[in-house]
Amino acid sequence: MIDVSGTNRAATAGENGRRAPYHLALAGFALTALLTLMGCTASVQLGPQTVAGLTPSGTIDMEQVQVAYLASAGGGTGTLYYQGAAYPFSIGGLGVGGIGASTIDAQGEIYKLGNLANFAGTYGQARYGYALGTLSGGDLWMQNEKGVIMHLKAKRTGLMLSLGGDAMVISMSQ
Repeated sequence: MIDVSGTNRAATAGENGRRAPYHLALAGFALTALLTLMGCTASVQLGPQTVAGLTPSGTIDMEQVQVAYLASAGGGTGTLYYQGAAYPFSIGGLGVGGIGASTIDAQGEIYKLGNLANFAGTYGQARYGYALGTLSGGDLWMQNEKGVIMHLKAKRTGLMLSLGGDAMVISMSQ
């Protein structure tokens, strides 16, 4: 009989023979997401006062899955309704704040979209919400580097408490 229990020990252990703690990796991920978010959203001004008196340029329907444990990640698809046409898109990103997992079904308005080419890009997102089974509430406010603003009312399903911000990337589907 051959003992191979220590064969891969060097590949999985650090120099001192101990594994790097999981919480340090998570903290590094959260810090990276936060710094990315801060860089993408330094000039973002969101909330009802931002769109007061503005006429919506179009509407949005979006479905997203979000998972969080201090850091958060999400992705999904949606449709932009703009100037009488429907434009499918995908969305994904990373952020900070929240705990749990939920699916999000959101509808809302888009503002300051003067040109369809300005829709795709990186958005800063401020969010709050909760989900307890099918009981939920919350808002999503998003703004991209071209000044386009989205305000979405979110219906969540799952178990989640969400309060934080994200850097989200929207890509137009073919």
